[in-house]
Order: sequence, then structure tokens, then C-alpha cells
Amino acid sequence: MSVEPEMPIAHVQATEMLKAVDGRWQSLIDHVGPCLHPVTAAQDPYQALVKGVAYQQLHARAGDAMVMRLRALFPASRFPEPQALAELDDQALRGCGFSASKSRAIKAIAAAKVSGLVPDVVEALTLSDEELITRLTELPGVGRWTVEMMLIYGLGKLDVMPASDFGVCEGYRRLYGLALKPTPKAMTGLAERFAPFRTVAAWYLWRVPLDFAAGEQVREA
Repeated sequence: MSVEPEMPIAHVQATEMLKAVDGRWQSLIDHVGPCLHPVTAAQDPYQALVKGVAYQQLHARAGDAMVMRLRALFPASRFPEPQALAELDDQALRGCGFSASKSRAIKAIAAAKVSGLVPDVVEALTLSDEELITRLTELPGVGRWTVEMMLIYGLGKLDVMPASDFGVCEGYRRLYGLALKPTPKAMTGLAERFAPFRTVAAWYLWRVPLDFAAGEQVREA
């Protein structure tokens, strides 16, 4: 007999709240099962941003491979030191799989860590999500989605909805049997009812089966 993994208390609270939204959420959570979104201690925003750039518009496995190749260039440390990464030859980054634009972005992140624009984890936790988004999207190649991934996977925030994420919007379309995906602006508004657990809602939306709403009446968002 299989044993379901025990969820952290916040995840339990989140799933109970989402189940109460409507029957579709109840069915989705029953289908997917417990939320397995990782709960980790807050990490260095610099590292999380570099990883976020690697994963832009890629499958997670491809992003993982790029990060592993990057780390292999610096065997003496667990992750490249900011100064060393800022000075790294572009060809070395291209050899890791980073495009020219991604190479510029991660070198800009590294330089901004050296200058103090990218905060350490202690400072980051004192800032609001929007303050961090405004501050960090000044960097070339770092958009709102990349900072949101840092908030979710780097700082462990539970109330972040990456409304421009294709998988989130497509998941919502499938969940409600819509003809079209909601726009990022619409998704932001739709997600307000999932606060303060929008990260958990996104985790489930990423897992909506292709035919989940089959047979349901198609409606507009």
C-alpha cells in the first residue's frame, strides 16, 4: 500500500483553501495529490537569479544541465563567485549552453552582486516582492518572471503567481475549459482569490492534465 507524503502545514492550509474555491480545484487536487513543492531555507538571490536565467524558456532538465556545466567551470567552489563569473569569457559561457543574451544577463547579475544591487538573503527578506521585482528587473535580461522564480525557489515565498508563465496560464485554461489562455494581466486578477497561497496554486496549475476539462462547456475567461 502506498503512503502519501506528509505535507508541511502551510501546504495543507493552502490545499484546503484551494479545494474550497470550487469543484474544479477540488477535483484537480484530488487528481494530482499532495503538494510536493519543495520547502527549503532561503537561498542567495544571486545564485537563484543566475539559475532563473538558465531556465528561461527551457525545460527544467535543460536548465539543470546548463547550471551543472557552469558549476563545473569552478570546481573549487559550490557556485561561481560573483567576481569570477562577471569576468568569465563569453565563449566559456556559450560552451555551457548559454545564448549571447543569457550570457550578458548572468554576467550583469554577477556584477550587480559585486556592486550590491543584488542583495544578500538577509536584505532580500526585508524587502517586499514588488520592491525586489522593481530593483532587479533593472538588470538586462532579467524580467519579472525571472525574479518571480527567485522569489519562489530562492526565497521560498508562498504567495507568488507568475502570471506570464505559459504553463500557469495554459493550466488555468485547461482547468476551466476555456477557449483561450488568460492574458498575464487577466491571470494576475484571477489569481487574487488564491492569496496568500498563490505559489501553491501555480504548482497545481503546472500539473493540470491536457484533457482535464474534457466534456465541460467552453467559456471565455
